[in-house]
Parts: sequence; structure tokens; C-alpha cells
Amino acid sequence: VIAMEPKILILDEPTAGLDPKGRDDILAQIKVLHNEYKMTIILVSHSMEDVGKLAERIIVMNKGEVALEGTPSRVFKEVDTLESIGLAVPQVTYLMRELKNKGFNVSDEVYTISQGKEELLRILKEVKN
Repeated sequence: VIAMEPKILILDEPTAGLDPKGRDDILAQIKVLHNEYKMTIILVSHSMEDVGKLAERIIVMNKGEVALEGTPSRVFKEVDTLESIGLAVPQVTYLMRELKNKGFNVSDEVYTISQGKEELLRILKEVKN
């Protein structure tokens, strides 16, 4: 199918059951297809870590209806809504939420490990000063 260079590629749980390296390899290839071949990728996944790494726009479906839609930062702010329909946010988002609840001045728009790293380094500098 990929050899035919489609404009749109729909992938249903492409990383399900893979070990972490296999998951990262598949996600890297999906990025290549999007960035280099300009394919539109529709990714169906329950893994919010995967979605957070790849998505520019998220549509959350529940019982055949659109429950949420928007950018990852907007959708992942809706923790209670996501949890009520059986989904979660990326683990790093939970960490930032907990730090915010403890009084730290952290962003609520963190949903990737690299964003979390930057945010933690920023608040460590603030605490140090």
C-alpha cells in the first residue's frame, strides 16, 4: 500500500503489542511518511503517548460521537473528560498536573517527554534562584 504513495494513510493501532524499540521505530517511520512524503496520516490509537508524539490535531470519539477535538495541548487539558470515556493523558501530563497541584508554576500544555524535560529544567532553575 505504501509503495502506491497514497495521499492519505489510515493506521489502526499500528504500535499495539510492540516492545518500546519497535514502537519507536514504527512511530519514526510514520513521521517520515508525513514529513517527507507529505502523506496525511489518520492514526487510531488508545496510546496517548503515541498520539502526543505525532498528532497535530486530535479527534476523540466516544460511542460514535465526537467527544473532543483540537490540538494535543487543548485536548490533553481535558483530563476528566478523557478519563470519563476510558482514555488517559500521557504520563508526563499527569506529572505536570501533580506538580501544579503542589504549587509549582508549571505549564498545563506539556504532553511529550521533551516538553516535560524542558519544563522540569525551567522550574529547577527557578527553585535554584
